[in-house]
Amino acid sequence: GVASANLLARGMDLQEGPQRDRDSYATDPAPSRGELVRSAFRDHLRQIGRVPGLVRYTAQGVGRVRRSSRKFGPELTRPFTPPPSFMNHRLTPERRFATATLALADVKQTGKQLGATINDMVLAMSAGALRKLALHYDGKADHPLLASVPMSFDFSPDRISGNRFSGVLVALPVDVDDTLERVRQSSAAATAAKESHNLIGPELVARWAAYMPPAPAEAAFKRLSDKDGQNKVLNLNISNVPGPRERGKVGGATVTEIYSVGPLTAASGLNITVWSYVDQLNISVISDTATVDDPHEVTDAMVEEFRDIRRAAGLSDQLTVIESAMPQ
Repeated sequence: GVASANLLARGMDLQEGPQRDRDSYATDPAPSRGELVRSAFRDHLRQIGRVPGLVRYTAQGVGRVRRSSRKFGPELTRPFTPPPSFMNHRLTPERRFATATLALADVKQTGKQLGATINDMVLAMSAGALRKLALHYDGKADHPLLASVPMSFDFSPDRISGNRFSGVLVALPVDVDDTLERVRQSSAAATAAKESHNLIGPELVARWAAYMPPAPAEAAFKRLSDKDGQNKVLNLNISNVPGPRERGKVGGATVTEIYSVGPLTAASGLNITVWSYVDQLNISVISDTATVDDPHEVTDAMVEEFRDIRRAAGLSDQLTVIESAMPQ
């Protein structure tokens, strides 16, 4: 998401000025087969050369975990077994998409009132919405759900390519009835997940993933759900991406909103992706046809949960209206 946001910012004209001449850009010639083979061979050699450093990095992370006074009791280990839910099943081929827009100022104000970050607020809104949906579709919401939340470890504004992130597993307190307590527990769960992640090493999974061949990786991930249609690692993916803070243009046309969503993973029929852009917090949801009747149920529930949070925090539940150029 960070690289995407940086690339998007460069693709937009964020400052008024002369338009670039598209004919002034020279393209590189297509590489020959021999050049591709030589480049791949050099890349493999570089990968082999990095193995000792990766082993050392892994050993250091394991050592930090062993020396840590942090004890992983039942309340911490339990979330790593995701419970069955309405969103976990063998996926259907069709995809459905929905969006909703909140005012970023409203989210910041609410977070400041409750001592929560924007990311905490996104997780809390998701937890409350998923609680409502679980009660509707499953008839119960008695266990935390496990969300994989991408965490970048390279926030350089100059990076426009490559994946420099790892997934952090966060327990969403959908089993908590009290609205403000859900916010508190969402924030605490995110903090605990980050601490554990940093303890073992934020780049550990990403570094090892570079050595996993695509075909075996796909087969291993598919096996997570082949037996009973239940993902053995997570319930859903939730992303929060900080987008450009200036309104941009493309070819003279103003970019009014940004919506982006990630893919569905094995046996997980829901993905929530949130982009902040200028004064907006834009929520995007993708699902298959077997998870919810309409993905707008998810976006509507998140907006409703945000109103509930503001009301519980002593703030007005009259949300700032953000004009939209896209039908919702």
